[in-house]
Amino acid sequence: MPDVMASAGAGAHGVTEDMLLPFQIESLGLRGRMVRLGAEVDAVLTRHDYPEPVARMLGEALALAALLAGALKYDGVFTLQIQSDGPISLLVADVTSDGHLRGYAQFDADRFAAAAAARAQSGAGIDRSVPGLLGAGYLAFTVDQGAHTDRYQGVVELTGATLSDCAHTYFRDSEQIETCLKTACERVALPEGGSIWRAAGLMVQRMPAEGGGGSQADRIWQSLTEDEAEDGWRRVVILTSSARDEEMLSPALPPPELLFRLFHEDGVRVFEPNSMTDRCRCSRERVSAVLAAQPRAELDDMKEPDGCVVVTCQFCNRAYRYDDADLDALAEETPRQ
Repeated sequence: MPDVMASAGAGAHGVTEDMLLPFQIESLGLRGRMVRLGAEVDAVLTRHDYPEPVARMLGEALALAALLAGALKYDGVFTLQIQSDGPISLLVADVTSDGHLRGYAQFDADRFAAAAAARAQSGAGIDRSVPGLLGAGYLAFTVDQGAHTDRYQGVVELTGATLSDCAHTYFRDSEQIETCLKTACERVALPEGGSIWRAAGLMVQRMPAEGGGGSQADRIWQSLTEDEAEDGWRRVVILTSSARDEEMLSPALPPPELLFRLFHEDGVRVFEPNSMTDRCRCSRERVSAVLAAQPRAELDDMKEPDGCVVVTCQFCNRAYRYDDADLDALAEETPRQ
């Protein structure tokens, strides 16, 4: 994979938006990913009438899913799912190995409004924390590579103030990989007026040196003393944490330039970016297959006042309509048992 050294003002192959950018801090044996989402995450979040804190949490979940998926080698779908007992009861964000994103949130509107009103009455600001919006629950990571392969799943309780905190807990307790994560999502004003949702994430991991010592990076990594490696990791964690949300989200600051600002003293190298695209996997064929498996009486009970069965995709909000003629056709196409 071609690589370029990050330098001030440099773009990554001319792409600065809706992409995942791998990088290495070679002198310290560290690898990382930065994701920057603009129009694609805005399309996902604006399809639904989410309150702003809900949209922000889902945007951060999409950025986190992109980061975690980008660190894996897989051919299929990586899914981040949160189930909890808070005002937001479900968050789902998934990323295919082709970089196709989708996500949705389920929330209790009445409960959310009551909590927001109570905080406003007390003079408190909007609660954006995991305990306040999600409550108690769990975060699950799933890699699905098809029907004839084993599904990988990791599960961790929701622990910490942010989604990044929860992911830290997973890597620390389940993978034993030292990981530093930071995500951001905000509605950003446009110069011509209006605003757009933007999301970003930054992840650095401390990986063990590879065996063999064949590459220059291996030789450098293996030459570090334990104290040098530990000091370097602590420095990178501090630098990663110092990245401000506005820097991570700014369209005027290309990701390679931000990485250069943060890590230039240790020699950061960026690689070819991977594009991220808002694309749902729903289709009329898939919906028809589900409906065809249902008894006709149940389908009749599902009819709207206009006499049609309407199935709406939770992810992209696309509605599929079936009138009596469509339902009859499904019944005729279904093999008799």
